[in-house]
Amino acid sequence: MSVRADEAVAPVNFYRPDYNVKTPDMQSPEYVQMSQAAAISLGLVPGQMHRTACTHCLNLLVTYQEGCRANCAYCGLARHREENRDYADRNFIRVDWPTARYDEIIEKVKNGEDNGQFQRMCISQITHPKSDGDTFELLDKWVAEVPHIPVSILSNPTTLGYDDLVALRDRGADIFTVALDAVTPEIFDQTRGKAVDSPHTFAGYWQALEWAAEIFGPEKFGAHLICGMGETEREILEVCQRIKDMGGHNHMFAFFPEQGSMMEDWEPVDRGQWRRVQLGRFIIDYAGGHFDHMGFNEEGQIVDYGMPQEEVEALISSGKPFQTSGCPGKDDEEVSACNRPYGDSSPMDILSFPFALNSKDVGYVRRQMAGEDIGTLDPEVDLDD
Repeated sequence: MSVRADEAVAPVNFYRPDYNVKTPDMQSPEYVQMSQAAAISLGLVPGQMHRTACTHCLNLLVTYQEGCRANCAYCGLARHREENRDYADRNFIRVDWPTARYDEIIEKVKNGEDNGQFQRMCISQITHPKSDGDTFELLDKWVAEVPHIPVSILSNPTTLGYDDLVALRDRGADIFTVALDAVTPEIFDQTRGKAVDSPHTFAGYWQALEWAAEIFGPEKFGAHLICGMGETEREILEVCQRIKDMGGHNHMFAFFPEQGSMMEDWEPVDRGQWRRVQLGRFIIDYAGGHFDHMGFNEEGQIVDYGMPQEEVEALISSGKPFQTSGCPGKDDEEVSACNRPYGDSSPMDILSFPFALNSKDVGYVRRQMAGEDIGTLDPEVDLDD
């Protein structure tokens, strides 16, 4: 039986039997965690990904024995989880993140063990005293060793200042992103700020976006937004437009209730809401649409995309709005290199498609947009074949 990307691959923290090191000692900058999809793509863990051969972005995460010092209510790395979980059991977004030596990852990429599939590398920060300095060290080494693959920074605005962003740009970072996640100050505070004893502030994160717009420039910065944390469709698309007007891109994530988090009892994002927001975000970012021309009902749901219906239908039929949104690759600016296979859903209920949609996929999406409760994407597909 093959291993699917939505299943845990064990033991992920000891991907080589000759590593005789306890997991808590595997810390940045010598070690980094990587997404399970990236580890599969590099052959570091066994497995295969449903309908896609690999991820096109090497997502890396700094890692420390103490973990993240923030306490975001929805996150797998949140501080409050330490009482109930061992260090080795921590995961990030839905799947495990294996730990590996940074130098070995670099050598594997230089030797072509990604089969030339990686179009981007991303360094993700956490809230930790060493995170900023180690990010610079990881960036410097990557730019020196693998200059042909551009680097994105998924930042921690709580610890970074203006001069840090300048330094990241000058030392070779290509794109700077901010995981705003919660799109209103109220939801941000309830899930990431004082209400959950966490150090982040909406104002601080928005300040980082404004700095990024100035320092990195148009098309070179973006924001992560999570759909389904209590905001309306109107509120999240209004933020999309603000970021677009600043010159940035919007990277959309579907809310997934992480087991053990303070929001584990929340329902996943409503499928109809998610599809409408995906389409609205794509229209704002890539199809020349504008929030001011869109129409919303009393519940804040989008009812008019502000463009001719035949154009809306053509966009839906293309499938592009429903693919994973993230930092762009080298082939198509409208399609993300950071395709994050199954980071927010299982292969049987795909929310962010990590591959181009076929006609059957588009039909599935259309039915979700219409409010149908249709269950799995394809109950006849055996993913273990």
